[in-house]
Amino acid sequence: MAHNMPTQQSVPPPFPSKAVTDVRAALQAGHGFPGDCEAFEVDLQRALEASSAADLTAVTAVITDYRGRIRLRQDPGFDIAVREGIDLSAQLKRESRRGRFRSGTE
Repeated sequence: MAHNMPTQQSVPPPFPSKAVTDVRAALQAGHGFPGDCEAFEVDLQRALEASSAADLTAVTAVITDYRGRIRLRQDPGFDIAVREGIDLSAQLKRESRRGRFRSGTE
């Protein structure tokens, strides 16, 4: 059975205000990365200015991006992975410096 669905051209998509409110509340509660709360507002404003009532793709992209950042920041394995990356980087720098001193290049 086919339904008569309104086309995208005839009815603009609803503004994702609940999603904006949810993301804003999570960021204000400190669930994002440092600076995300302010950056979200700037990015959202830019997306709104670049969007038309019929095409909120840019707004949706901002919401999706910050939702992902909130999820990533809340992942218990994230801090561990970052720490491992920092430790590995420091180790590689130390090894690189030792190698240059041994070879007499510095």
